[in-house]
Amino acid sequence: MPNPISASEQTGPATRPVVLVVEDEILIRFLISEHLRDVGFTVIEASNADDAAAVIQSESPVDLVFSDINMPGGMDGQSLANWLLVQRPHLPVILTSGTVAPGVERSANIRRFVAKPYVLIQVEAQIRQLLS
Repeated sequence: MPNPISASEQTGPATRPVVLVVEDEILIRFLISEHLRDVGFTVIEASNADDAAAVIQSESPVDLVFSDINMPGGMDGQSLANWLLVQRPHLPVILTSGTVAPGVERSANIRRFVAKPYVLIQVEAQIRQLLS
């Protein structure tokens, strides 16, 4: 399956990086998604890793995945990140959790971990750093 063109590879002056936010807690998802929109990102929201995988498989342009680890469904955030290593190996991933600090495997420095509770502007800075 060919990799879709990332939003950063599209041309045009109005190109905004696309962040896929994966979070089962609706209020947390809303807060981080709205902050990222307010500071210039396009945001796609998913309530679990299975829905996020469906977004990736639909070939929607995604420049970075920001995912909670502990989520319901067939796949958690760590499993999603491992799946992305195969499906989209160059896609940056930031994992977050309030209960677990995994030994996040790193691939070309595209994986990070942010502990909850996090500061929105610090998450934004991490995203901008990975996308630069």
